[in-house]
Amino acid sequence: MSTQIKERDTETESESSEESEHQTRRLSEKRERADMKERADNDLSEHDETVRLKVFRYDPEVEGKKDPRFDTFEVPFTKGMTVLDALIYARDHFDSSLTFRHSCRQAVCGSDALFVNGRQRLGCKTQMVDLEWPVRIEPLPHADVVKDLIVDMEHFYDQMESVEPYFQTNELPSGEEQRQSRENREKVKMSTRCIWCSACMSSCNVAAGDNEYLGPAAINKAYRFAMDEREGEDMKAHRLNIIEQEHGVWRCQTQFSCTEVCPKDIPLTEHIQELKREAVKSNLKFW
Repeated sequence: MSTQIKERDTETESESSEESEHQTRRLSEKRERADMKERADNDLSEHDETVRLKVFRYDPEVEGKKDPRFDTFEVPFTKGMTVLDALIYARDHFDSSLTFRHSCRQAVCGSDALFVNGRQRLGCKTQMVDLEWPVRIEPLPHADVVKDLIVDMEHFYDQMESVEPYFQTNELPSGEEQRQSRENREKVKMSTRCIWCSACMSSCNVAAGDNEYLGPAAINKAYRFAMDEREGEDMKAHRLNIIEQEHGVWRCQTQFSCTEVCPKDIPLTEHIQELKREAVKSNLKFW
């Protein structure tokens, strides 16, 4: 009997300790939010102009935040401010739980693609002065939201990998470098600028309705290598065979939405159309 009483006492002490830790954590978070708000209010009072952000919020792991909503943040506007700058300010001064991806801040990594005022854009490249205020910021459409502004990129990466996005050739030269003509380099130059941001995939209505469609980014990557003269005709035929599948280039409806939102100005639709022409020519037989 005394053993059972000791076990119950131990359980009670453990529960009491957990409750105490939980309360301490909540008080700490509350003080942190109060301090952040005070610092933000002081910063705002020192600036003549502020910009209002309406930011999509969603956290499936926190009770009370599982339902999508929009939070409003008032941030001080400064010359040269980008959407990413504004988000970082909101996170650092108002809500440290605000979650989004970013890395290089130079429009190279492609990690901060967002849906800003109804259009796919790079947060680090988009100037606040070029937008209508208040600025509405959402995660990329047509992708599963992980948390706040972060979407699951796994499917996009799978589509990119499916076109074998790396150099291959069976015609290596002996004793010298693999040379490429200036003309051929110019031909594929724009296609090499892809930063895997998925803005084009998000804007594509075909990709939204067909989960197996390769998508403009993957097809552009296939173009980059299929048109590279150093790979040889056998590898070009192999690549055309990949993108000729049912959910490949022929699913493109030439809406140009991918080209319009590409942050690197790649003529994606033109590349898709050229691959269609190459596919037709490769199947022509004369006898």
